[in-house]
Amino acid sequence: MTLSTVLLLCGLVAAARAGYAAYHQASPDYPDSYPQYAFSYAVQDPHTGDSKSQHETRDGDVVQGSYSLVEPDGSVRTVKYTADPVNGFNAVVEKSGVAAKPVLAPAPAPVYAPAPVYAAAPAYAPAPVYAAAPAAYAPEPAYAYAKAPAYYGHY
Repeated sequence: MTLSTVLLLCGLVAAARAGYAAYHQASPDYPDSYPQYAFSYAVQDPHTGDSKSQHETRDGDVVQGSYSLVEPDGSVRTVKYTADPVNGFNAVVEKSGVAAKPVLAPAPAPVYAPAPVYAAAPAYAPAPVYAAAPAAYAPEPAYAYAKAPAYYGHY
C-alpha cells in the first residue's frame, strides 16, 4: 500500500469518526434505529502501478458494496458483496483481464575461469632393488651354563 493510499484511508476514517461523534453527541436517538451511509474511494498511482477502488452503502441492516484491485499478474479482481440479517454475508469474486506472465530477463551465461596450469609432475627414480636374503642361517653357537648350587639354608 502506498503512502498516498494510507493517508487517504486515515483521512476518511478520521472524518467518519468526527462526523459520527458530532452526530451522536447532538442526537437523543442514540443508537441509530435505521443507520445509513455511503462512501467510496479510488487510488490510481502511476508511479507504483497501484490501482484500486471501493464503494459501499448501508441502508438499515443491509450493506452492499464492491471493491477492485489490480493483481500482481496484471488481471483485475472485483469483489461484489452484500450483507443482511437474513442471508448473512455473500461475496462474488470476478477476475477480468488477461493474466500476463512476468517478463524476466534471460539469465547471463556463466563465466568460467580457465583451468589452472600446473607444473609437470616430477619424475621419481625407481625404488632400489635389494639383494635377496640368504636361504638358511647358521645356528647360533651353544653356550654352556653352569648349574646353580642348591641352597637349603634359612634366612
